Amino acid sequence: MRASAFVYPWDVDGDPGAPARIAGLGVEQVTLAAAYHSTRALTPRHPRHRIVTAEYAAVLYPPDGRWAGRVLRPRPAGRWAPGDAYGKAAEALAGAGLEVHSWVVLAHNSRLGAEHPDTSVVNAYGDRYPWAPCIAQPATRAYLADLAAEAAVRPGARGTELESLGWYGLQHLHAHDKTAGVALEDAGQYLMSLCFCPSCRAGYGTRGLDADALAAAVREALEPLWRGTGDDEGWPTVEKLLGRDTAAATRAWRDTTARTLQEEAVAAVRAAAPDGFQVLLHADPVPYHCGANAGVDPAHILSVADGVVVPCTGGTALLAPFAAAAREGTVLAANLTVVSGMGGSPGTLAADAARARAAGATELRLYHAGLASDGDLDAVRAALAGR
Repeated sequence: MRASAFVYPWDVDGDPGAPARIAGLGVEQVTLAAAYHSTRALTPRHPRHRIVTAEYAAVLYPPDGRWAGRVLRPRPAGRWAPGDAYGKAAEALAGAGLEVHSWVVLAHNSRLGAEHPDTSVVNAYGDRYPWAPCIAQPATRAYLADLAAEAAVRPGARGTELESLGWYGLQHLHAHDKTAGVALEDAGQYLMSLCFCPSCRAGYGTRGLDADALAAAVREALEPLWRGTGDDEGWPTVEKLLGRDTAAATRAWRDTTARTLQEEAVAAVRAAAPDGFQVLLHADPVPYHCGANAGVDPAHILSVADGVVVPCTGGTALLAPFAAAAREGTVLAANLTVVSGMGGSPGTLAADAARARAAGATELRLYHAGLASDGDLDAVRAALAGR
């Protein structure tokens, strides 16, 4: 199976040995970050640094003139990725014989929420999630579609992978996160991720719901979970707590909002891209899930994009719904973490890849070539050599 490794520009820029080292893993491709959220990242082999702190969500290249005069616009990176950091890294990686695809994070942006609070998801209690832009708001949707096109279609890129192209909610790997005191599983996460900004309040109205009554019902539904006395069996629990018709109406609004945004963003990328440019989404086959792997309907998203990147570190179960909906030429990329310190298992990569192939995967994604230790990379190299 074809394999691609995730890489940040700062893993490559300033390290002359990085491109050959990555190519030497046995991957054919790299998925290189072009627009990324804030993070603190280890760089265990870089000759100039060991820690990179990306202070805010940014584009890792100079944004173009399409943003002139617009309120919502991407911010260029600071000192952690100055100038055209993406372009420099892409050129170096291509020089090592690697095919470069862009990696674009979209509806996950704490800087946007800090500068423009009204763009954020608002929960039933009135709390804002600054990391989670509400994808129902027209200005935010326009911003995300244009960002997708600009960040995806970088010079030399042969394709893109769009992350967080859907609803983001409560769950977030945030600095010093202290939200695990009450275990919220699927139902709790859904209820805490329902948005009550003006656009969503109006949207619920189009589905026959009164937004104030819905917010009160959500707060009441969450009470057993706060007390630790409620069961959470996923969507059946949401239906039980809200009522089947009310739950379905919230899903109808949110599912339609996400689907149409995905269609618009992919269309914007295709309009800007050369022929043959590949468009993949990081995706979860449970449509009401939120987060980096956007919840999608498999049949719908595979009619829009060329394929999906599916989290498989914990097993391959999420591949099955996509495999059932796949057509000839569909890319089903199994995303496997190969960083031991982040819960990955590079030593079992060969067996994990074989299981993913049996479940329908056509390609591999390896997270993450820049973060992994030398020992982890040795295990990856050995596994890929045995393909």
